[in-house]
Amino acid sequence: MTDFESKSLAQLHELASDAGIDGFRRLRREDLIDKLDGGSDAPSSPDGGESDPAGDEQGRPRRRRSRGGRDRSRRDGGDRESRGGGDRESRGGGDRESRGGGDRESRGSGDREPRGQREPRGQRSQEKPEAEPELTEVTGVLDVLPRGSGLLKAESVAEAGVYVSPAQIRRCQLRSGDEVSGPVRPARRGERRPSLVRVEKVNGEPPQDERGTAFDGLTPIAPHRHIPLKVESDDVLARSVDLLAPLAFGQRVLVEAQPRSGRTSFLRSIAKSIAAGTDESTVTVLLVDERPEEVTAWTREVPNVEIAAAPADLGAHEQIRVAERALAKVKRQAEAGEDVVIIVDSLTRLGNAYGDAGAVKPFFGTGRELEEEGAGSVTVIATALWGSPGDQAVMDAVHTTENATIRLDSSLAAAGVKPALDVKSCAISGQEAVLNENEIDAVRRLRAELKDMEPVPAAARLVELIKGSDSNEELLSKL
Repeated sequence: MTDFESKSLAQLHELASDAGIDGFRRLRREDLIDKLDGGSDAPSSPDGGESDPAGDEQGRPRRRRSRGGRDRSRRDGGDRESRGGGDRESRGGGDRESRGGGDRESRGSGDREPRGQREPRGQRSQEKPEAEPELTEVTGVLDVLPRGSGLLKAESVAEAGVYVSPAQIRRCQLRSGDEVSGPVRPARRGERRPSLVRVEKVNGEPPQDERGTAFDGLTPIAPHRHIPLKVESDDVLARSVDLLAPLAFGQRVLVEAQPRSGRTSFLRSIAKSIAAGTDESTVTVLLVDERPEEVTAWTREVPNVEIAAAPADLGAHEQIRVAERALAKVKRQAEAGEDVVIIVDSLTRLGNAYGDAGAVKPFFGTGRELEEEGAGSVTVIATALWGSPGDQAVMDAVHTTENATIRLDSSLAAAGVKPALDVKSCAISGQEAVLNENEIDAVRRLRAELKDMEPVPAAARLVELIKGSDSNEELLSKL
């Protein structure tokens, strides 16, 4: 036998056509090889070719039936030759290759493998499973959106944040401002953000079945716990405040500050003193529309406080989002029992970002001492830029809601007086709940000594008294 076995069916058809073998396209591969090899004595079909291998024992061709069991030749009015005027080549205008499909080999599969050697169909179609994405542990502050989903903001993830599903928010009773921790998977095709896989911790604790009362449902009471300030003997700024407007947990302190009155130095001194005075309180500084270099200076000079920065290079909408996220976090901390001090610089710029001075009221009004056991407090120390555009509208919005006032005067700063405190304008309401009787009497004597002086001599006298004593307790005892 020749090497016909190694040839494809298309090649065998071509050889059969050249050899003038009739009906070669109806022959099986083995019969066609025998014909080409000259060794076949198979009976011929009535048309001179070999019998149809699909015929019965007597060589009669079997009828091909449609799905309905009817003979196609009868339904179409004749056998295949009568319909097409000849064999298959005549119907199609040529062999299978000319009709676009080619035979099985020409369609790309070659000689078909024996059935027992083929791969199972499921195995052939099964693709290799994709590798599991690498998960990253993330801790961030949650911002619940109006539609019920949320975004987790963290320094370790992109600015767009991490997606938190509504189901996770409902199941764990999450609120805006919660500090949420858990594994995060990368964004899949078509997704804009990475997604939180599960909630492992909420505000440092495992999720609870029932959460306590929300901040707005807790009971506010008058401030009565004095905030201890750790100050150096020569820290005139912090000692002056502790004398004229002593701070208490839950206060709303309005700092009226003219431009170039030493506002930033004053706030940094207060932040350092509060953070160093007690380990139980948390200090957050919210900087709105501040110069970027000032944000850097805050971070470096007061490293032990949290900085929530919405600098001047952000749009107004994003500045508002940063401010609202910081405020929501402060509320969650107070719910959990922390004493939180938030320093806002400034309410005037925040009102400008909103385009509405009245929008600052929720920020300033958040300050309160909470009565419920296990709850903490929020102390707000916020500046209003006195003498700048929009200042009067902000002053009017928060007027009468403050329980402590501190005024910084640029004329005093220009005269070289530090701190540039307007002694007569600094005041506190409810000091009886914060100071004892001896302290109250001493402070009254100090105010009586300074009230008849002009602003510059009064401030200078206060500085002299402070520098002449090692502590405020010593100063008051001498009065």
